[in-house]
Amino acid sequence: MVEERIEPDIRHWRANPVLDLVQGAGRTNGMNRASPRAQGARSEAPGANGIWRRVATGLAVLHLSGCATPSDSIVDRIQELKLSHATVTGTKYRHLVAQAEVADHGPIHIYVEHDGVPWARPDVVSNDPTPRYPLALEMMARDAGNRVYLGRPCYFGLKDDPGCSARLWTDARYSDEVVRSMAEAVNRIVATRRKSDAVVLIGYSGGGTITWLMAKHIPATTAVVTVASNLNVAAWTTLHTFTPLSGSLDPAKEAPLPQHIRQVHLVGGRDSNVPPALTRSVALRQAATKVIEMPAFDHVCCWLERWPGLLQNALSDTPE
Repeated sequence: MVEERIEPDIRHWRANPVLDLVQGAGRTNGMNRASPRAQGARSEAPGANGIWRRVATGLAVLHLSGCATPSDSIVDRIQELKLSHATVTGTKYRHLVAQAEVADHGPIHIYVEHDGVPWARPDVVSNDPTPRYPLALEMMARDAGNRVYLGRPCYFGLKDDPGCSARLWTDARYSDEVVRSMAEAVNRIVATRRKSDAVVLIGYSGGGTITWLMAKHIPATTAVVTVASNLNVAAWTTLHTFTPLSGSLDPAKEAPLPQHIRQVHLVGGRDSNVPPALTRSVALRQAATKVIEMPAFDHVCCWLERWPGLLQNALSDTPE
């Protein structure tokens, strides 16, 4: 494992009242201790400075005013970003796919979002897990290459699809059936292209957990990049005294990824949601792995405002 520490630019660590509001909203929606029913209860509400401050505020206003559902708001944002979107069927479930294709060949960057809102309250399951603040979508929009935003089963307006139930966004959010369906969706996207291209999987927070698990099921995968991602699910639930995610896979308990799949894990030195030690505990067992720590970053700040520069640095010695 290669370890890097990147010293922060002081301009990227500053007070942000909107960010404080967003983080506060996350704490009130499941960041407290778990009750017997609150299996991994949390609501990740990412935010950042600049453009994301406006996006997060706008989505919050729409949601709180009742003008749109969370899924409507995400689709509106996808259209605003001038991305094409459709649904793609995996092994069993449908998945929202938004993409920007700038060439008919070259590597494809696949982005997977955080866990969204599995729980409305610590003892009440959310009736729609769709993220209110889709940070990975905004990261994907800033990327310049061929890029795809891949939704999970039952998210983004698909919660009433056959086979969907709350377990797929609570204790089974990282289950084999979720992982395999998402991987198959990627394989089908790759198959529609004129050339068989390399796939780079990029996941934020819980999305990184899923991309790591997807990697071995996608033959074209050459690299996995995780951002503030939980790779040790059991240790994470123990740390936060959450009920174990009994229906989910855990990267810490899986065999290492094949050596040809390069791994880069971006961690925040101030991340109390997913402390860097949880990521390192898994990375130490992996081949071809690099951990890059951003000492002044936490779980929310400042991934978006440093994107795609962070991605370019992460992949600087990762062949595509």
